[in-house]
Amino acid sequence: MMKKDVESGDGGGEGGEGPKPLYPTMVENPALRWSFIRKVYFIITFQLLITIVVAATVVFVRPIAHFFVSSTPGLVIYLVLIFVPFITMWPLYYYHKKHPLNYFLLFIFTVTLAFAIGLTCAFTSGRIILEAVVLTTVMVSSLSLYTFWAARRGHDFTFWGPFLLGALLILVVSGLIQILFPLGKLSALIYGCLASIVFCGFIIYDTNNLIKKFSYDDYIWASVSLYLDIINLFLSLLSMLRT
Repeated sequence: MMKKDVESGDGGGEGGEGPKPLYPTMVENPALRWSFIRKVYFIITFQLLITIVVAATVVFVRPIAHFFVSSTPGLVIYLVLIFVPFITMWPLYYYHKKHPLNYFLLFIFTVTLAFAIGLTCAFTSGRIILEAVVLTTVMVSSLSLYTFWAARRGHDFTFWGPFLLGALLILVVSGLIQILFPLGKLSALIYGCLASIVFCGFIIYDTNNLIKKFSYDDYIWASVSLYLDIINLFLSLLSMLRT
């Protein structure tokens, strides 16, 4: 756990000065917050690397994907793998401050979700996957930098929470309708575009919370929040590009 007291000179900088406040009304030590932010981004980077390795294995080792889509046992396991991340989120939320159990649950959550993502990409053109990856990287980097820039100038995005929650509920219901009653490629394209916009909003909102709201012990849940934003943005762009 991070120490609660850090001397003002610990942040580095010329003349013994610490790092500048991340936003105008900041009262905590900026060095502590920056340390927390680095820790969260390190965990997210590790999650993304696991996701890339697992998903790439599923995509390039073709017998794995064919087993899951062409056999009854494979389909059953596939359905289980889809629900495991959602099931794991409950104990992960409850124990997200309990070390090392939180890391173990995070690993299970990341690997199972990565496996499902790999199966989604297994039957998608490599060009489309690459385009989705590039777009996701550009969007996440740009929105993250923008949020830090906006926070430094006093902007706050906390009030976006209820609107994003309402938009997410609409997306979930619309997605279920699409599954039960497919409405065609145009509808799927519109859905992908709207979902991409919503998850761009979530990236700004959760980055804002990373800067201002999350406590130092919430590093696991902060990582999960931003990781899900990134993954959902990628899947939304992938869906949009496939139409």
